Amino acid sequence: MILTILTPTYNREYTLERLYNSLVKQEDKDFLWYIIDDGSSDNTKIKVEEFIKDNKIKIKYDYKPNGGKHRALNYAIKKINTELTFIVDSDDWLENNAVSIIKQYHKKYKNNEKICGYSFLRKYPNGEINDKKFPRNELIGNYIDVRINGKIGGDKAEVFLTKCLLEFLFPEFENEKFLGEDVVWFDMALKYDMVHINSSIYISDYLQDGLTKNRRKNNINSPIGCMERAKRLMNNKCNILTRIKGILSYIVYGKFANKKYKELYDDFEQTKIFFIMLFPIGKIIYLKWRNKVNEKN
Repeated sequence: MILTILTPTYNREYTLERLYNSLVKQEDKDFLWYIIDDGSSDNTKIKVEEFIKDNKIKIKYDYKPNGGKHRALNYAIKKINTELTFIVDSDDWLENNAVSIIKQYHKKYKNNEKICGYSFLRKYPNGEINDKKFPRNELIGNYIDVRINGKIGGDKAEVFLTKCLLEFLFPEFENEKFLGEDVVWFDMALKYDMVHINSSIYISDYLQDGLTKNRRKNNINSPIGCMERAKRLMNNKCNILTRIKGILSYIVYGKFANKKYKELYDDFEQTKIFFIMLFPIGKIIYLKWRNKVNEKN
């Protein structure tokens, strides 16, 4: 067995069966479905026990106290023994040939030590591709060059070598439960490439209570992690617009973290003049977002 499909979940009993059914329908069933329950208070455990009793696919279930998706991923990644790890959210599901396609490409590229994994396309439930396709099939390049500088947005379906995920675990910050996963993708990009493949293997359903739909709220509640992400966006390898976005994010979330101007200025790792120039704009964005939060409360 070379593949673990890793699903972090929190109070998603009502969506897990759809994903389970898509895994049961896989053409190639030689994989492990590892469910890491991040402190659910619903009947997630009972639902998973029903799946296990069906004995149709290999399933592992672990429970941990609620700490956020990135902590759940770190916990689980340390326990995975397969070559590949495919993170699949609990509200999404897979095409019937997903596992077969993953193994096909891994067989072709597994001896390339520069590669940390494979990036496939996602679809919406209506069949449309999530954002753009890659410029060409089997494009080899790092996350920054291909996705950031290439302006290919949207979520993709990333399958990683487990050893690379272990090398770049998600940073954890006290009292914060949210962190953009691309923090790690940026870090990996400084060392590894990915194979970018124009095959859709994953269907995304962005639910109203999901992390994506509530991203800004989650960001505001986890500002230190967002400042760390902002530092990745400011990397000199990124295009100028991304770097400006990073500086503004650093300022905005720094303010939400109650950081003083001098503290933000002193910790700013890029050319200081950019911070000085963009600080007034960042403060305006912060005040606007803060007022919206206060209105909702």
